Amino acid sequence: MSKAQEKNAEEGILQYLTKQNRPYSAIDVYNNLHKVYGKTVVVKVLESLAQEGKIREKLNGKQKAYVVDQSQFPDVPESEMKFMEKKITDLSEKLKTAQANLRQHQTELKGLTSSMSTEEARIQLGVINNQCNACKAKIAAFEAGGKRVTPEEREKVMKMREKYVSAWKKRRRMANDILDTILESYPKPKKALYEDVGIETDEEYNVKIPSK
Repeated sequence: MSKAQEKNAEEGILQYLTKQNRPYSAIDVYNNLHKVYGKTVVVKVLESLAQEGKIREKLNGKQKAYVVDQSQFPDVPESEMKFMEKKITDLSEKLKTAQANLRQHQTELKGLTSSMSTEEARIQLGVINNQCNACKAKIAAFEAGGKRVTPEEREKVMKMREKYVSAWKKRRRMANDILDTILESYPKPKKALYEDVGIETDEEYNVKIPSK
């Protein structure tokens, strides 16, 4: 880096620290100045300014912080300090209120952007209406020419179903009891017995006994 570039970096960094008048680490200065100067340049300039007495170097644990020499600033009257503290408090409260309003507006905006637009709602309504009309047409066709099942016929079918399901459960239970008895003295696993005898299970065909 040339002498002119180094001088320019010194002036820029010193001007920034003077304007902000608060301690910063080298990384803070590097980032806050939007990386205009290289990280190595920032560290070198800060150390140089500290050696010249233009800024003060403070060690905070393992990290160094730099701040301008406060002796160059005039003493601030107590009344002005209190005024500034009150102003800071007022501004902090305004900031909290503004942040709360921002969060509320962001939530409202998110809700609005995630909702359907009027045009999208119209299209969706049209799709649903078409589906309803198709269902109505099917119902009308069944009512006009389809054969209806009377309550008596339905009851008869349900009783037959109950009878067959009951028989299914009974025979399944009997078969399992017989197989369990055989397995007590069978030298092979259950799967081998099923294969040897040629037994097909409900599970093999993904068949389940109706619960009702």
